[in-house]
Amino acid sequence: MSSLHQAGAAAAPVPAGSMAVPELTVVLPTYNERANVPLIVAALHKALAGVAFEVVFVDDNSPDGTAAAAREIAATDPRVRVIRRIGRRGLAGACIEGMLSSSAPYVAVMDADLQHDETLLPKMLAALKTGDVDLAVASRKAEGGAIGEGLSKVRAAGSNLANALAQKLLKVKLTDPMSGFFMLRRPIVDELAPKLSAQGFKILLDIVASGEGRLRIVEFPFVFRERREGESKLDTLVTFDYLGLLVSKYFGDLVSVRFLMFSLVGASGVLVHLFALRGSMLGLGLDFNVAQTLATFVAMTTNFALNNQLTYRDRRLSGLAMLRGLLTFYAVCSVGVLANVGVANLIYENEPVWWLAGTAGAAMGAVWNYAASSVLTWRKA
Repeated sequence: MSSLHQAGAAAAPVPAGSMAVPELTVVLPTYNERANVPLIVAALHKALAGVAFEVVFVDDNSPDGTAAAAREIAATDPRVRVIRRIGRRGLAGACIEGMLSSSAPYVAVMDADLQHDETLLPKMLAALKTGDVDLAVASRKAEGGAIGEGLSKVRAAGSNLANALAQKLLKVKLTDPMSGFFMLRRPIVDELAPKLSAQGFKILLDIVASGEGRLRIVEFPFVFRERREGESKLDTLVTFDYLGLLVSKYFGDLVSVRFLMFSLVGASGVLVHLFALRGSMLGLGLDFNVAQTLATFVAMTTNFALNNQLTYRDRRLSGLAMLRGLLTFYAVCSVGVLANVGVANLIYENEPVWWLAGTAGAAMGAVWNYAASSVLTWRKA
């Protein structure tokens, strides 16, 4: 085992007076990465020897004490800073917050789990300092790069499909738009930050798509390492986040990623409703009105569960808060039905086109449900 991955490899204390103003900030978004904190700090000290740098851990209030572990190192190493986020979750939002906290002219984003090759950082920094490059990306798909043992076959296949979609739909000229390892000039962050989504996981794709082809990009191949400590935070629901981001960017950010996710869940609820309705009538022998009422509550319940896991994963409810949230969601959706029917009737009386009135009513109901549930059900802490 190399010294890079030994648990006791934390860097020696650095006297505060000896630290130069950083020219590079390395942002490390974390959640339950306590064991990796000293390892990544030691790795960065070794890779960036001779570079004036700082490390910013942006931690989403990890229950394993990641922020505390980072603060312990920061107490003796002025190169280390910690941002502990309360009531906010999500990789993209953490990256944005960390980058905006930097005063250095260059900012890098990478994982804290040692799967990214930190030895690329000096090369990426050198490329940016030439003035000919805005964004340097570490790519697993560039010639010489590889996924290695870092991804399972299923996740590797999913990554390939996601890359293809990004390149096809958004015309993103990157071999690996799913990469989470990159460096860019700090002014670019200020320029693009208002356009970026704080939800989701694929911040690089958002940055490049928001740049609308104006960013000068260089790629560096690297081999994706196997995670040594902790568990991956990515799950199958990330796929929906990613698809939502693709659609949002494809239509020029006319609608938010969160609203797209909410609408997607709502569409799935229609199928759930129909299955529950048919099952109640055939399997339980209920008459239509009773079966319709039961199916409505089944659909609302599944919509709530999916939205809690996917759309509002950064505000996810649990315990009693989840029960309270479900009841408010029932109330919100009930009013949404009234809004749907009211708008549809109003339009149909003036313009008796059934599909136009029905679409307008459905849209009104969706907007109401989204807006009201954001405030009442999944309100920010």
